[in-house]
Amino acid sequence: MDQKIITLYDSFTHSEINRKDFMKKLAVLTGSTALALTVLPLLENNYAAASSFHFDDIEVENLTFPGVDGEMKAVLARPKGKKKLGCVVVIHENRGLTPHIVDVTKRIATEGFIALGVDALSPFGGTPEDENKGRELIGKLDPEKNVQNYLKSLAYLRARKDSNGKTGCIGFCWGGGMSNKLAVMDPKLNAAVAYYGAQAKAEDVPKIMASVMLHYGGLDERINAGIPAYEQALKQNHIDYKVFVYDGVNHAFNNNTSPTRYNEPAAKLAWQRTIDFFKETLG
Repeated sequence: MDQKIITLYDSFTHSEINRKDFMKKLAVLTGSTALALTVLPLLENNYAAASSFHFDDIEVENLTFPGVDGEMKAVLARPKGKKKLGCVVVIHENRGLTPHIVDVTKRIATEGFIALGVDALSPFGGTPEDENKGRELIGKLDPEKNVQNYLKSLAYLRARKDSNGKTGCIGFCWGGGMSNKLAVMDPKLNAAVAYYGAQAKAEDVPKIMASVMLHYGGLDERINAGIPAYEQALKQNHIDYKVFVYDGVNHAFNNNTSPTRYNEPAAKLAWQRTIDFFKETLG
């Protein structure tokens, strides 16, 4: 698909343009409104075909834990029959706790960790089925309370009897930015992984105690503009970090429900690097 179309869709999904303007510009790029409507399903996430993975060896439950202004909803996945495991908070994209992120949470559990997929939209009753509505609600979250809710999710995991006390986080897009924030905000955090997420401010980097792993798509100019300053600050402050830029792939390259942006080779390589990283830091 034309890269201009993918870039336009990225602008829409990150609220840089509204849906009406997006459709007008898509019609221009495709040549007509009819063709734009044909292309649109190829751009949108297809959760019906989300998972090709099997999860026979894990336990999965929906639960709540105390948040700032009430209970936070989450899905927890863990290997069967194992105790005292490292824990990972999974932070979703700007649509909420979608089937794709639930799937990611389960995949982390199959690798030997307790994984908690937190629904940041819990203050609004949870993630709606309409992902466009979810994107609107993300923008209405109180930023400070939202960070505190994620800090509480890490504290919840550390306090579990089946936790070994070590915690990490992994986030995608909006959640990638949150992973970087948690690395700054939580001195007890052992590991933070950010997929194509906004970087922490350079002046905040000295607060980071965790090891950091960063994954970026080479075509993601919007997010990648922040890499140099962040990497320089990480180096100057002697933070344990790894950064990987995958040439020729887009923002959201890990999302296998996004057919035009998913890149299987890059996704598999980034995933293996991520799991190896968690095994080194949370084991």
